[in-house]
Amino acid sequence: MPTQVPTEIIHIEWEGPLSLEDVAKLNGSTDYGVYQIYGGHVVYGSDALVYIGKAGRQSFGTRIKQETDWPENHDADRIRVYVGRLHGEATPSNETRERQIDLAERLLIYACQPAFNSKKSLGLLDPDLHNVHVLNWGRICDLLPEVSGARWSSKYDQIDPYEAYSE
Repeated sequence: MPTQVPTEIIHIEWEGPLSLEDVAKLNGSTDYGVYQIYGGHVVYGSDALVYIGKAGRQSFGTRIKQETDWPENHDADRIRVYVGRLHGEATPSNETRERQIDLAERLLIYACQPAFNSKKSLGLLDPDLHNVHVLNWGRICDLLPEVSGARWSSKYDQIDPYEAYSE
């Protein structure tokens, strides 16, 4: 029997909507996590989830300033950002925090498929996502409240159907 790996539950508390100018000010010791960007897209409309990113080693303010595509968006005046910070019973080490941010970002991208995340190679951590479960709290906007790696990764891609029931 295979070894049972415990589920890793990652809690994220979301705040927003914020303007790019508001986000530029988020440089404090707790301003790390995952972020969502909403804006115009030629296929998805004027208020679509277009990108999910992470600020694991840099604050939200530093990381999002490095994103250069948003001011050129055809609806740049209405760009909205939601920032998500990890929450839990105890503050994790920096290494654990960065790993959880990375896993949460990848799983949320898997589940939501934002248009501008198409270049990211997500399959590299797929086995690491199998037992990750993200719980989204607060102002989650268009995210699902719960996202499970058991559902969105390849964990059950090869699951066998039940055999025929006997009468």
